[in-house]
Amino acid sequence: MPPKNGAWSILDVRVINRVALTNESEVAICLVLTPANLKDEAAVSVKWMMPVKIQTKIIGFMGYNYSIMDNELAELKAAGLYRSLKTIEKTDGRFVWINGQRLINFCSNNYLGLANHPKVIEAAKRACEEFGAGAGASRLVSGNLILHEKLEAKLAAFKGREAALVFPTGFMANLGIISSLTDENDTIIIDRLNHASIVDACRLSKAKLQVYPHKDMAALEKILKRSDKFKQRLIVTDSVFSMDGDLAHLPRIVELAKQYNAITMIDEAHATGVLGVKGMGLEEHYNLPGKVDIIMGTLSKALGSLGGFVAGSQTLIDYLKNKARSFIYTTALPPSACAAAIAALEIIENEPKLIQQLRDNINAFTLSLWEREDGSRQRVRAEAPTSPIIPIILGTAEKTMEISQKLFERGIFLSGIRPPTVPEGESRLRLTLTSLHTKEDIKCLASSLRALIPA
Repeated sequence: MPPKNGAWSILDVRVINRVALTNESEVAICLVLTPANLKDEAAVSVKWMMPVKIQTKIIGFMGYNYSIMDNELAELKAAGLYRSLKTIEKTDGRFVWINGQRLINFCSNNYLGLANHPKVIEAAKRACEEFGAGAGASRLVSGNLILHEKLEAKLAAFKGREAALVFPTGFMANLGIISSLTDENDTIIIDRLNHASIVDACRLSKAKLQVYPHKDMAALEKILKRSDKFKQRLIVTDSVFSMDGDLAHLPRIVELAKQYNAITMIDEAHATGVLGVKGMGLEEHYNLPGKVDIIMGTLSKALGSLGGFVAGSQTLIDYLKNKARSFIYTTALPPSACAAAIAALEIIENEPKLIQQLRDNINAFTLSLWEREDGSRQRVRAEAPTSPIIPIILGTAEKTMEISQKLFERGIFLSGIRPPTVPEGESRLRLTLTSLHTKEDIKCLASSLRALIPA
């Protein structure tokens, strides 16, 4: 019997007209006789077959006790780790508009400005007009468009491989590649600072996950030495580490992989279109063409579109078409995204000045940051970074978000990065430069940083 007295509240109303009523001691599952009864009070029959009436105050229809979530959100807020979204009302690549305010954008991965390039935009428009807004199905059903195949051929040629395969996102590409190629008989060896999608893919694969300290090649070799019992050893690393901007030690990784018969895979999300004279990535940067077994990358950073890809041997690509669940069981990449990426690759091949402009801006920022406006040297000048990702580590989350907000007030959009994205005590401003930034933009940023972050 349900208690006669007590404070009851509606916890859930589902489409199938079930309502869950709770008090402190019991949960009763009740059936609403008619939806109309919910306007003022609900006539219900409880599972004890005893009719009761309850006053209703329906704020929302919820089928879950959200107190657990509420408590965790409160903890995040108390720790200064709560995340919220800023609404961008307009952007041209160089600037964003938020709450009507124009800000210089220094936290975008649109490294070459191709997301806003007229040729890329026009290609996306034409694809929509010819093929529609979406692919309409998975690739293996009826969603395999000629644009997908043209893009894959373009990516394979750009990366110097036999074939390529595109996925809806970079995250899905890593999930599909790693979970398809390995199982509980294998081991995956990764850098501690690899992207979250690699970590999640390793967990999904059921392979033995082994992690070496960031860029510690001696530790990597120790792991390889003790892992000869596994059927396969797969080494996976970011090419450019997304929060630190530094590069993987690819020459040594390739050497160790050959010595210990391991497979190599690099995530080129922040390297494609950025590293190397032609923007081909980490292999070109180190002059190691064709030395990596599996190349994964994204279309959403320097290429300015959306999606992920893998490039490698024809056998690898054929295997993934048949095994990668994040490829098989998802709607294909939209035609506009394919066409935009194709146009972006053509621009990179035909307009190398964009990559050079990006490098010039990286050098200009380094010079501006370390010297006073009168030209005298304020601090010892650091060597210019290789990638456009420049971390400014401030330590605490509170200080990081405070500086980010002060920059916002100065007309600069530079987001703060906090745990768990980065380790505790290493909260930072993740500065990214693009080819769209002007020398005046860079001087404005450097001046603001000098003013807000004392030497």
